[in-house]
Amino acid sequence: MSGVDRNGGGGTRPGVARPDRATRLARLVTELTAPAVLVSLLTVVVGWHAAGGAHGLAWGLLATLFASGIPFAYILGGVRRGRLTDHHVGVREQRRVPLLVGLASAAAGLALLAALGAPRPILALVTAGVVGLVVAVTVSHWWKMSIHTAVAAGAAVVLVLIFGSRLLAAAPLPVVAGWSRVRLRDHTVPQVVVGGMVGALVAGGVYAAFT
Repeated sequence: MSGVDRNGGGGTRPGVARPDRATRLARLVTELTAPAVLVSLLTVVVGWHAAGGAHGLAWGLLATLFASGIPFAYILGGVRRGRLTDHHVGVREQRRVPLLVGLASAAAGLALLAALGAPRPILALVTAGVVGLVVAVTVSHWWKMSIHTAVAAGAAVVLVLIFGSRLLAAAPLPVVAGWSRVRLRDHTVPQVVVGGMVGALVAGGVYAAFT
């Protein structure tokens, strides 16, 4: 996934040509479709829709803390300490521990949410996240599947399952995310395609089964 140094995320260095417009757009898309961003937004939306008002928002925020807040904080800490190259964890060999931290956090959050009596859609969504992380940990041991497109595709499928065909407008989301990853040379086309397929199947199948 995108490396700050490799892609010039920290600014253009002397003697290095400025990136073209398409590359700058790809960087922006990569940030906007980052797993932490999409998971946070989706969890809040599902919580709000499941329970409504401040009550639903509170459920969504609590789930977000475990599903993306704690894992992303761990990643940022790893970047600051030099253990990780960038906040997208672009080096495959560095992915295992952050993914396991994310898995442990999501599993703990799921147990807490279940104990507190969270709405079923919230539990289904976090369960889908746990299953997706198990798959990601397994695949990443051998191959750099795109988690960007996996999460984007999963989010699009869940939105359609909740809101119906009107949310088919979200269908281009994984395509745009995948384009940005390939454009930045952080993934190959097969890696983003497989990521999208896995994300859609896992999120759609698990969410539908538990709701």
